[in-house]
Amino acid sequence: MKPKFGVVVFPGSNCDHDAYYATKKVLDYDAEFLWHKEPDLKGSDVIILPGGFSYGDYLRSGAIARFSPVVEEVINFAEKGGVVIGICNGFQILLEAGLLPGAMRHNESLKFICKDSYLKVENKNTIFSSEIVKDVIRVPVAHGEGNYFTDEKTLSELENNSQVLFRYASPEGEVAPEFNINGSLNNIAGIVNKNGNVLGMMPHPERCVDPILRNNDGAAVFQSIVKSLVN
Repeated sequence: MKPKFGVVVFPGSNCDHDAYYATKKVLDYDAEFLWHKEPDLKGSDVIILPGGFSYGDYLRSGAIARFSPVVEEVINFAEKGGVVIGICNGFQILLEAGLLPGAMRHNESLKFICKDSYLKVENKNTIFSSEIVKDVIRVPVAHGEGNYFTDEKTLSELENNSQVLFRYASPEGEVAPEFNINGSLNNIAGIVNKNGNVLGMMPHPERCVDPILRNNDGAAVFQSIVKSLVN
């Protein structure tokens, strides 16, 4: 049986179809859209909170979407061990919902960033990374508020618990300030929760899945999830 991906759709989502296409059309998994007003996950095994500008990013990115009826179901799902991945705006929603620690600030440059980023894979022993062979993957970013921030205690816990999954780096994997595209603390691009079943990442793995794009590094993220569910 194929695991089912539920892709949440908010007003302003613009990467929901990317996530659906990547999982269903390219990787050949089951996938279904989930409307934000309906508190029903429709039997999904994995929830994707996609990128975009939910509710126009009013107040703060993800601040209003956090109160959508479906998000309460996602919180319950995650607290019971369900697998959740928040990408870009989805990461911001996970932070606002308290499923991941920290917050997002405007990019240090105060400019919207849209380009490929190189990510050092810091932990390959997770639900989301077990099938990633490379030490560095190339994944596009497109965000204006991706500057991850948290307090020193939480940052220390993230590091000590190996919850930092991806860091912005050079193509060779060097983690240094000059490769930090948005000013995130410790070059953080993606983190998991303490239980390891919730991932938030600013780069877009769903946009680099199809080999026709000459870059399918993102496919391994979804393949890792599926392997964890079928084993």
